[in-house]
Amino acid sequence: MVRAMTDLQRTLVLLKPDAVRRGLAGTILARYEAKGLAVVAMELRHVDAQMADRHYADHVEQPWYPPLRDYITGGPLVALVLEGPSAVDVVRLMNGVTNSAAAAPGTIRGDFSLSNRENLVHASDSVESSSREVALWFPTLV
Repeated sequence: MVRAMTDLQRTLVLLKPDAVRRGLAGTILARYEAKGLAVVAMELRHVDAQMADRHYADHVEQPWYPPLRDYITGGPLVALVLEGPSAVDVVRLMNGVTNSAAAAPGTIRGDFSLSNRENLVHASDSVESSSREVALWFPTLV
């Protein structure tokens, strides 16, 4: 089945500090590319607390947020924008559930992680979130 160009979506993906530290960035990126998703933008970054707070704005008041901020700012990460048909849903399926210990084998988290917090990847959870996150991380793409 040929998908219409209107099915194309962009989604933000973060290969989190644990993915970079463990040398898994290339392996994870290869999975997205093998699926047929195109890399629109990619950059190795060190995230400061202000950027973390902007990215996780909905969570900053949660009691579990300070350790998350420490984790995401604790080392370099790779921020990227992927594009493809239904990219938001496709990437989230490929990533697996947030709690890596419960993630299905064959997913990125299911194959490479055991942690709920250090779970290798972030991906936008909706088209609306993707628009906000891509604009935050890659404002020149908007």
